[in-house]
Amino acid sequence: MPQIRPPRTSGEGGAVTDCVRPGSTAYLDAVLDPGSFRAWTTPAAPPVGADAGYRAELIRARADAGTDESVVTGEGSAGGERLAVVCSEFGFLAGSVGTVAAARIVTAVERATAARLPLLLAPASGGTRMQEGTAAFLAMIEIADRVAAHRRAGLPVVVHLRHPTTGGAFASWGSLGSLTFAEPGALVGFLGPRVYRELHGAPFPPGVQTGEHLHERGLVDAVLTADELAPVLRRILALIRSGPSSAPPGPASVRSAERRGLPRDRTPDAWTSITATRRTDRPGVRALLAAVEDTVELRGTGAGETAAATVLCLARFGASACVLAGQDRSAGRAPGPADLRVVRRAAALARELRLPLVTVIDTAGAELSPAAEEGGLAGEIARCLAELADLPVPVVSVLLGQGGGGAALALLPADRVLAARNAWLTPLPPEGASAIVHGTAERAAEVVADQRVRSADLAAHGVVDRIVEECPDAADEPDAFAARVAAALAEELPLAAATGGTRRLGRRRRD
Repeated sequence: MPQIRPPRTSGEGGAVTDCVRPGSTAYLDAVLDPGSFRAWTTPAAPPVGADAGYRAELIRARADAGTDESVVTGEGSAGGERLAVVCSEFGFLAGSVGTVAAARIVTAVERATAARLPLLLAPASGGTRMQEGTAAFLAMIEIADRVAAHRRAGLPVVVHLRHPTTGGAFASWGSLGSLTFAEPGALVGFLGPRVYRELHGAPFPPGVQTGEHLHERGLVDAVLTADELAPVLRRILALIRSGPSSAPPGPASVRSAERRGLPRDRTPDAWTSITATRRTDRPGVRALLAAVEDTVELRGTGAGETAAATVLCLARFGASACVLAGQDRSAGRAPGPADLRVVRRAAALARELRLPLVTVIDTAGAELSPAAEEGGLAGEIARCLAELADLPVPVVSVLLGQGGGGAALALLPADRVLAARNAWLTPLPPEGASAIVHGTAERAAEVVADQRVRSADLAAHGVVDRIVEECPDAADEPDAFAARVAAALAEELPLAAATGGTRRLGRRRRD
């Protein structure tokens, strides 16, 4: 397939470019396993009511692009995993979507859903085709409905926003991914710059409608070329296919895991534990992820927010893949409302992909600021508690270090709870609790001694199922400690998956 230089635009985004871009065939060759793509052929007759001028445009577009319409659909494989593909051909009237192209997209998504195939959507489009007016505009509804139905069926949708993606393409199938990526330098936006310039008499502010900017704002998970997407797509499909381990451990393994809650006298006094978890060199969630080979990091809430204090990713521990949301001590920031919305995105993704959820707790406390109050911090804590307590997939929580206040509690509802030996959980940071009880922060050590905050106390109370040892302090053996936590998760995820639904939800709700 030759490279295409589009002569003009036909979409409402008005995206115009002078660059030479690869066509759909070259794109699919870069992303999919060699020779694996098989096109799904559907009729591409001119739309009803097309006049002679428009028919002539369509004939020229076919000659220019080498395709019969602005979208190519079919199936292929990535890393040997089957998937369905809908890919724009920008050389065909700037990839604009008319009624025929829309019907092709709808048919492909329905076919993918029926075959239970993951779906890759790769738009590069000026938007809705202006020659067809309202009929093409209304087709966005059906496209969005079918993509949403595919996700509701527990099937992943991976979107790769190519240069350019504007207008109705971005506002329908380009914005409904379970995971969303963008090409480097891609123009991505609802209102195309040409239309903005004509309406306002000035250019659109530079740098806003780019894949990189959307990544910074938490709307795009990563910025990747087609070549860079290929290995990431293979990892995503392999992780989702494996899901939770299909071989729950037998009674001997269960008993072994239960015995990991060692006697209380193995745990240091509360203040010693709290001091240990406050060491700046203590390993956190990123050290844990470095101890496993298979991860795909995601970014943001998907709704225009990022969260520096929370990591979101797909990961595999042993034989079990999962969605992981973890508080990141290395960020040097307290989790705020956006961090908790990232946790809620993780829960929704786990529900949708039918993967277990792992939450990692490691915070001295939530962000305490006017912005956090205005951003709905208390409401986000409440919604996290409610959604995790009712999540229909296995949930495992890891109390990795500090467990201060509502920001820690929000990640705790789980079927199985692990705790590092020095980990702790308190309603408030110790100094805050001391200020309430004694009118001074100076008696924090005394207060936490009475509050039974240590891992052993939590195990005795039935909150913690398993204690992961520190020998004697995680900060002194970071790699070995992270490997022990990863190994514990590899055992605990099948245990959580083996628990029946009613019993599972009852445990989380403390019934």
